[in-house]
Amino acid sequence: MDTEALTRVAVAALEDIKGKEITVLDVRPLTSLFDTLVIASGDSTRQVKALADHVEEKLKEAGAAIIGTEGERAAEWILVDAGDVVIHVMHPAARSHYNLEELWGAVARERAAA
Repeated sequence: MDTEALTRVAVAALEDIKGKEITVLDVRPLTSLFDTLVIASGDSTRQVKALADHVEEKLKEAGAAIIGTEGERAAEWILVDAGDVVIHVMHPAARSHYNLEELWGAVARERAAA
């Protein structure tokens, strides 16, 4: 399954159960570890867990291999690693604190300036 298809499945799964502020970042120019970051928020730790579980389930149904997941216990920030696509499902407080969009944007700006 290609990166675009994986991304579509992940985003659709997040939308299915009301993921919020879904952001897709193409990070191919920045790293060779993966191609795309998908970041979404859930209103509560219960919803964060449900979103991550649903994404993992839908990706598996589509034939994707899940390399691993992290953060299920606390459910403030759960990472689902599907190889070329990495999905971060975050509680709004964690998302605001870590601000991944700005972090990856700052890397892009630094590389552009170099």
